[in-house]
Amino acid sequence: GTDAEKHRDLLAAENERLRQEMKACEAELQELRWQQQQAPCCDCPHLQENAGLQEQLSQLQREAEETRAKLVELDLEVQQKTNRLAEVELRLKDSLAERAEEEERLSRRLRDSQETIASLKSQPQQIKYIIKTVEVESTKAKQALCETQSRNQYLQEQVGMQKQVLKEMEQQLQSSQKTEAQLRAQIMMYEAELERAHGQMLEEMQAMEEEKNRAIEEAFSRAQVEMKAVHENLAGVRTNLLTLQPALRTLTHDYNNLKRQVRDFPLLLQETLRSARAEISQAIEEVHSTNRELLRKYRRELQLRKKCHNELVRLKGNIRVFGRVRPITKEDGEGPEAANAVTFDADDDAVLHLLHKGKQVSFELDKVFPPQASQEEVFQEVQALVTSCIDGYNVCIFAYGQTGAGKTYTMEGTAANPGINQRALQLLFSEVRGKAADWDYTITVSAAEIYNEALRDLLGKEPQEKLEIKLCPDGSGQLYVPGLTEFRVQSVEDINKVFEFGHVKRVTECTNLNEHSSRSHALLIVTVRGLDRSTGLRTTGKLNLVDLAGSERVGRSGAEGSRLREAQHINKSLSALGDVIYALRSRQGHVPFRNSKLTYLLQDSLSGDSKTLMMVQVSPAEKNTSETLCSLKFAERVRSVELGPVSRKAELGSWPSQEHLEVPKRLAGDSPGSAAPPGRGHASPSPGQLSSRSASIRRKLHTSG
Repeated sequence: GTDAEKHRDLLAAENERLRQEMKACEAELQELRWQQQQAPCCDCPHLQENAGLQEQLSQLQREAEETRAKLVELDLEVQQKTNRLAEVELRLKDSLAERAEEEERLSRRLRDSQETIASLKSQPQQIKYIIKTVEVESTKAKQALCETQSRNQYLQEQVGMQKQVLKEMEQQLQSSQKTEAQLRAQIMMYEAELERAHGQMLEEMQAMEEEKNRAIEEAFSRAQVEMKAVHENLAGVRTNLLTLQPALRTLTHDYNNLKRQVRDFPLLLQETLRSARAEISQAIEEVHSTNRELLRKYRRELQLRKKCHNELVRLKGNIRVFGRVRPITKEDGEGPEAANAVTFDADDDAVLHLLHKGKQVSFELDKVFPPQASQEEVFQEVQALVTSCIDGYNVCIFAYGQTGAGKTYTMEGTAANPGINQRALQLLFSEVRGKAADWDYTITVSAAEIYNEALRDLLGKEPQEKLEIKLCPDGSGQLYVPGLTEFRVQSVEDINKVFEFGHVKRVTECTNLNEHSSRSHALLIVTVRGLDRSTGLRTTGKLNLVDLAGSERVGRSGAEGSRLREAQHINKSLSALGDVIYALRSRQGHVPFRNSKLTYLLQDSLSGDSKTLMMVQVSPAEKNTSETLCSLKFAERVRSVELGPVSRKAELGSWPSQEHLEVPKRLAGDSPGSAAPPGRGHASPSPGQLSSRSASIRRKLHTSG
């Protein structure tokens, strides 16, 4: 306690010294402010330095207050420990006093017992009387004899009582000795406990003393370092003020001269101000125009970069991933759960942001369609892939997402607003009609579904018949489905009939999440076979349009019985699709295509021999953010898969000369009917043009600045 008081006194003295130094610093700062008010300077860098010094001073004051608070807390802890030690000492004194009183009482009782025993021993021995019958005639003698007998009986009674008292005193003595032994053991236990408590108290006091000394030393060293820094800053401020005084005098002299000139020439001042305002407004306008030009060029370069990225993705064979966000519907309900949790980037149409559990997560895809995007806008982005199947390429477009996210609407659409399936076939017919002068095309359509891991024909007479997937016997390694019905279509009317026939047989049921939930994976297989009449070149292209069943949580969808079994098969097949994507992304030697009928049927589309596009459908509702997050993460993983360049399925028949071998090559995804993207045909600027353009922009910025 004495050492703590000494340290406290030292710390109080140090605080007093720091307080005096702070007062001196405040006085110097006050003097500096007064000098600044007397001779103000515009845009002086020392104002910021003074502000920084003031902030440091306030920080030192706060730290001094914190040090005082810590000292007060340490004093309170020392006082509490001292009070506890005093209480323990008082209890020890009380216990010792009680022990002394008990020993005194027992010794008194022992002395009394010993005196009683001694008094009993000092009494004469009992006299045995021999009674004889003597005939006495005297009455006095008879009376004396009676009195003697009564006296003898009384003495015998007294002797018995004294023996009983002696026995009781011996018993009390034994019990007193037992009590004394117990009290001695209890006193020894109390003494041991007091010694242990005293040792603990000493250890705690020593630890507190060490902690207090360490805290005081740390606070003292930190205060010394900070005060040293403050002194150095103040010395710098003084030096700067000494160097600023001549500059201030010069500025004051110039200011007075300008003031006299302004007073003498007010008209010249007004004209100068007008010209300055005009120059400033002109410079601002030039800066605005330059900024607009730079923004326009930036957006143009962003579009060009995106086109180059798409071309790179096409050459690498990556799976292209488009995202589409459905609008908020009445099925989402009302309240916070139906709030919109998805936002979009105004400058980049490939980025969307998801608000999940209070945190914003960003995702970058190849293209993102907002809720207001129409079916026509979606199809414009995929029509280049659709038309490439005419040139002999395999194309696969599949929709992925949770149940109720709008996959079936995107792929099939409605009668008034058709989806990708019907629009793709209409586009194929228009392209075929445009090439009818040189080419003969045959378009066949097949439709199938995977229901509970069973492949069924939607266009066959027996839709319940299970089909199998097998390898082509021609040794090409391609997969085909024996017994799958193919319809040859020649017009849009044939397409509508096929769609109506297949849509009726597809399995859909009502769940808690979707009134018309697809309970199977639907596949529309379009095969385009072409023959060039002039060269004999034969091409075969296949377009797979897949509408996957939505992943669902059984707890939310309320599926039971057969619906539960369907949901389990759907989730299992989608999990197998995720395993395939993971294996492709990590370039594993074995890809588990055969773990599910869905992945086995999509093996041609996912193994590098097809142009593949995934349309991920998400819900913007707040209650579906967990499913939306999982779908977008899966889409990013799919986007990073590289399948390699796509090969064209073409073979030459008989030709009249070697010149017909020179078949014009097209880039993957291009078609004769698709127009070149804007800006693709422009020549890239040379390095000289770029340097001259950047130099002119820098000159404009310098002039406007």
